[in-house]
Amino acid sequence: MDQLSAMRAFVRVVQTGSFSATGREMNTSQTTISKKVAALEKKVGVKLLARSSRDHALTPAGTRYYQTCVDILNELDEAESEARSEVVLPKGTIRISAPVAFGRILLAPVITEFFDLYPDIKVDLLLSDKHTDLISEGIDVAIRAKQLEDSTLVARHLFDNPMLALATPGYIEKYGEPKTPEDLKQHNCLVYSRMKDINVWSFTKQDEEHAVAVSGNFQSDNGDVLLEVALTGMGIVILPIWMVKQYLNEGRLKQVMGDYTGQNLPFHAVYLQSRYTPLKVRCLIDFLKEKLPAPNRP
Repeated sequence: MDQLSAMRAFVRVVQTGSFSATGREMNTSQTTISKKVAALEKKVGVKLLARSSRDHALTPAGTRYYQTCVDILNELDEAESEARSEVVLPKGTIRISAPVAFGRILLAPVITEFFDLYPDIKVDLLLSDKHTDLISEGIDVAIRAKQLEDSTLVARHLFDNPMLALATPGYIEKYGEPKTPEDLKQHNCLVYSRMKDINVWSFTKQDEEHAVAVSGNFQSDNGDVLLEVALTGMGIVILPIWMVKQYLNEGRLKQVMGDYTGQNLPFHAVYLQSRYTPLKVRCLIDFLKEKLPAPNRP
């Protein structure tokens, strides 16, 4: 058995979620890929994938072995690249997971510059406001707006993410403008449902914390949808400044409670902790830190 070839097949099966897709990618058959993984399991002496008629999933031992394989293959690929004198730039596919609005507003406008710098890198971008599992989804880098809680991950700070309370001028004219967090109890608040405490909004004034329970007739797990609903004048919403700057400048939205600082959920680039960080990952994160300046408050 060619163990390196089998390890590559196993890693791609995990990342693609499919034996047949891996076979097509490697110009071979699904049966051949299945045999490679079975031979690898026999070699290491443990079951790596729990198979059913329709699906497969990593076993606990498979999860640990998968990350070991990724580390080994990354180091091998990097060593080969460094050994080739003509190869001076990182290459390969980098799989990125990011929130929808982040990808649309911040990443898409600068991605061409990234390709100009690194023409041998390909990007596979997955946009979802749901946090993806880096191992099962084969993610190299995830962009997340929350504090790091998983010790198996490494987080590099990209920029702070100040949140603003906002409403349309029409809403304010009709229902009045809240001046304090307590005033929000009298207003229709549009809630982001993926927050840990979805109905509690937090603010700071002169280093004093203010948390208030809010309510409203609409919630969503997508920031773009909340923005569009807020623009209709339905209620008050909390969104990051980079997402609404255009509408503030145009006068379609107005910040309310300007004396209070909204919660700050800084953006991080998150990747799996290992002895080796691929060059393509380091280049991407360095690029994002340079190209995504910290948003300023209005």
